[in-house]
Amino acid sequence: LIHQIRPHKGQLLSAQKISSILKDSQIFTGKKSTVQDPYSFRCIPQVHGASYQAFAHTLEVIETELNSVTDNPLIFEEDGKILSGGNFHAQPLALVLDYLSIAMAELGSISERRVYQLINGDRGLPAFLTMNPGLDSGFMIVQYTAASIVSQSKQLCTPASVDSIVSSKGQEDHVSMAANAATKAYKILDNLKSLIAIEYLVAAQALDFRRPQMSSPQVESLHKQLREKVPFLSEDRLLHDDMIKVKECIEIKLENHFKKS
Repeated sequence: LIHQIRPHKGQLLSAQKISSILKDSQIFTGKKSTVQDPYSFRCIPQVHGASYQAFAHTLEVIETELNSVTDNPLIFEEDGKILSGGNFHAQPLALVLDYLSIAMAELGSISERRVYQLINGDRGLPAFLTMNPGLDSGFMIVQYTAASIVSQSKQLCTPASVDSIVSSKGQEDHVSMAANAATKAYKILDNLKSLIAIEYLVAAQALDFRRPQMSSPQVESLHKQLREKVPFLSEDRLLHDDMIKVKECIEIKLENHFKKS
């Protein structure tokens, strides 16, 4: 009902996916200790949905660009014309790549906030998700890492498309900086994969502390897949390698997804 009265396509799709993923979860349907969850949980459909729509718009522009002629001059053989124009100007790409960067950075930002909520000891879970609070650091330093990555992504979100510099004796007096927008977006994407990997690790540890309650079959399946690669954190260990393992799995899933689509 909540999402039907604000029918943004991305929000509706995100809400539907969450409902499907959490179907038959004992934890989801169990007794709650709070009236309302923090925004980072409660507003997932709104935030993730907005980013989804940004991705869709970016894809639309890129597909149009891939099917365009952007050279100069342009030769129209059938019309017997050679025309100089401005199809080489990459402003459409620059704008959507900046938009894409912001959308990805926001996914990373809200992900880090969920990580913080799970380790702060206020949700019926031990502080830093460790069995030995005060002795082991648990996931404390992992959240430091996530916060650092998020901050870098935010800094990279300064739009490249608002910049321009004159070259070629003043002939090229307005440029898009689309290449810079693309390289920034690429780095933010890599950061986002790291942040999702961190959230995956933290969420799996939190789920282990919820036992004997079970989540949904889909979530439990994901948890099992992770535990086949990364064991429960019973005492402090270097977590960088764990994060890399999960990040590699995310990259494989993304690659397979785009191959199918």
